[in-house]
Amino acid sequence: MSKITRRGFLSGAVAAGAAAFIGPRTLLAATARVTKGTDLITLGKSGLKPTLLGLGTGTRGGSEQLAIGQTAFTKMVRHALDRGIRYIDTADRYQTHLFVRLALKGVPRERYFIQTKTPARHPEVAKADINRFRRELRVDYIDSLLMHCMTEGGWPTDMRPVMDELEKAKERGHVKAVGISCHGFPPLAAAVGCDWCDIQLARINPFGMHMDGKPDKVAAELKKMHAKGRGVIGMKIFGETGYDGPEKRLEALRYVLGLGCVDCFTIGFVSPNQIDETLGLIEKAAPASVGWLGTPRAGDAAA
Repeated sequence: MSKITRRGFLSGAVAAGAAAFIGPRTLLAATARVTKGTDLITLGKSGLKPTLLGLGTGTRGGSEQLAIGQTAFTKMVRHALDRGIRYIDTADRYQTHLFVRLALKGVPRERYFIQTKTPARHPEVAKADINRFRRELRVDYIDSLLMHCMTEGGWPTDMRPVMDELEKAKERGHVKAVGISCHGFPPLAAAVGCDWCDIQLARINPFGMHMDGKPDKVAAELKKMHAKGRGVIGMKIFGETGYDGPEKRLEALRYVLGLGCVDCFTIGFVSPNQIDETLGLIEKAAPASVGWLGTPRAGDAAA
C-alpha cells in the first residue's frame, strides 16, 4: 500500500485474550496478562495456540506483499519466525499461497500456525479448494480455514452446504478449525448465534477505519462471541493505512488489547522494521491494557 511504503506501516487486524480453567466446576479468567506479541494464546474452544501477533499477507488484497517480491517476502517471514511469531494469515484471494509456501520451505510444520480462507459458495468448490490449498501450501493440514468475506446476514442458512463440507474436512483432519470473516455488520451480528464457528475474524480498531460498524458496536458483538468460547481474531488493527505515526498505532493496540475479547490479531507487513516496531509497541501497550484479563467464557467450566 502506498501509505505504508511512505510512512512505514500496513494494515491488519485483531487482538488478544484467553481464558483457562483449573479443576472440576471451576471457572476462571486468564491468570496471566499478555506482555509480548510472541506470547502464545489459546484460540477459544479450538485449543489452537497461535501467537498474539500474526503476520498478515493481505494488505490491499495482498498487492502490497506481492509487490515486494518473493525474496523480500521470504526475508520478512524468516525475520518474523526468528523473533518468535508463529501465526501466518493468508487467503486464496490474496494470491499469496505460493509466497507463503516458499518462505516456509524447510521450516518444521509445528513451528507455525497457518490460517487461510476460501471464497467458495458451493460445497464442491470448497472441497476442491481445501485440497488445492494443502497442495499450494505444502501442508497436510490447515490450522484455521475461514469462509471469506461474508456480506449477508443470512449466511448461516445460505452457506450451510459449504459449512458442512468444511466440517467434513475437520473430521478428516485436513482442517483444525473453521470459521468466517465478515464484511458488514449484519453478517457479523449473525455470527453470534452460529455455533458452527470455531473462529471469527473481525475488523476492529478505535478509529472505525475499514470496519463493519462503530467500534463500540462491533466490540459488543465480539464480546458475545468470546463469551461463547469462540476464537476471536482481529484484523484492520492499524486500519490498513498504518495511521499517521506510532502514537496512533500504540493507541490502537491499547484499545484492542484492552477489550478483553480479542484473542489475537493479524497485521499486514512489508518489512522487518514494521514487525520490530509493532512488537515493541505491543510491549508498551500490554501493561496499560487492564481489560485483557478478560471475562470467563461459556464452556470454560469443567462438569
